[in-house]
Amino acid sequence: MPRSVNHVASRARRKKILNLTKGYWGARKNVWTIAKNTLEKGLTYAYRDRKNKKRSFRGLWIQRINAGVRQEGMSYSEFMGKLHKKNININRKVLADLAMNHPAAFKAIIDSVK
Repeated sequence: MPRSVNHVASRARRKKILNLTKGYWGARKNVWTIAKNTLEKGLTYAYRDRKNKKRSFRGLWIQRINAGVRQEGMSYSEFMGKLHKKNININRKVLADLAMNHPAAFKAIIDSVK
């Protein structure tokens, strides 16, 4: 009896990956094995960099808060310590936004902490 192979499913599986690699350079978009390897590597990078994005944004927020606090004659660590001691629960993202876009509100927070 001849071997039965499900061509429909295997073609669909390959087509799905080749559709995801559209726009890649050279053989990375149309040669099955190269496209598959490139896509897997790309998805790995995407997963990794979603985590790194959070890390780099936190660093940016800290720099912005530090710059705003130093204009008032305080250091970042001193400011954050006093914030926690006063039990003011504002996250770094909001503090950085206030420091950048609403300096008067940020100054009010600093004055309440001093």
